[in-house]
Amino acid sequence: MADTVLPQAGPVDPSGWTCPLPLRDHPRVVMGHGGGGALSAELVENVFLPAFGDGPVLAALGDSAVLDPGGARIAFSTDSFVVRPLFFPGGSIGDLAVNGTVNDLAMSGARAAWLSCAAILEEGVETALVARVAEAMGTAARRAGVQVVTGDTKVVEAGHGDGVYLNTAGIGLIPPGVDIRPQRARPGDTVLVSGEIGLHGVAIMSVREGLEFGVEIESDCAALGTLVDAMLAVTPDLHVLRDPTRGGLAASLHEIASAAGVGVTLQESAVPVPPPVANACAVLGLDPFYVANEGKLVAFVPREHTDAVLAAMRAHPLGAAAAVIGECVADHPGMVVARTAFGGTRVVDLPIGEQLPRIC
Repeated sequence: MADTVLPQAGPVDPSGWTCPLPLRDHPRVVMGHGGGGALSAELVENVFLPAFGDGPVLAALGDSAVLDPGGARIAFSTDSFVVRPLFFPGGSIGDLAVNGTVNDLAMSGARAAWLSCAAILEEGVETALVARVAEAMGTAARRAGVQVVTGDTKVVEAGHGDGVYLNTAGIGLIPPGVDIRPQRARPGDTVLVSGEIGLHGVAIMSVREGLEFGVEIESDCAALGTLVDAMLAVTPDLHVLRDPTRGGLAASLHEIASAAGVGVTLQESAVPVPPPVANACAVLGLDPFYVANEGKLVAFVPREHTDAVLAAMRAHPLGAAAAVIGECVADHPGMVVARTAFGGTRVVDLPIGEQLPRIC
């Protein structure tokens, strides 16, 4: 570090000492910048947003951009996938590339119609492996009812990639009367989750690190479009939907609370955590609230529609374990608080980075 000159972060006192830089001031990108937590937010807010401008669509920072090109309202989203390993219990990078973008569109109430696919391949990767990834993408797309209509391929030198990286972009159509976005969360809304959390992150970890927890844990990777359709059939007035991927449930709830200027209060015991995930997190010192998911959604629903929406979710295969886990409140705006089983409360902080990098 001798050749690095750091700027002063505060005034010099008479002793000659200066206030050190805040912990999250990084002169170089670190893995935590890709984790979906506070570091990711700072990178977007301080680097990309100033460069791209302050247009209202971009400033909304939703899972997808909602656009009105002159008639139908559409949602547009893009995502990149760098998961390691490429294949894991319950899915693959190909499944993630399709389902991840389909889900981002669904969180605006849109049904995905078209996808693009860009593949970055490392020199030396086996063609048969690339074919397996492509087949997985095709199968996932057909299952989700979406067409891959355009794409691109690039190859980088050996040692400059990790076999296969994928990027998908998607376009979906938003039904009339649907307005789903983080800013619509209101005090009095109930907070629902569509099922057990933490499965994807723990599945990736178990394979990557060669860990065994007595039972194979599979990723929950799935396309959520039909589940959202079932919820919208009850009422188009769903306030917020979010799929808690990087940063897990905690990061998603923080993003919503911050965007709407509201607080969120959770009942910790109501959050469905499957025993294998709870056991794995206990052994590894992780909090399942921060572990990534790839087939779950969080919904903020007006209280008068909660019972009907919950019933519709539980009647769908992807929402059979859906549960009410909390409520939106006017108190502690921008904060998420959990009531513990012992009658106390704890603040569920926004994660700085990611407990496990490269999970999607």
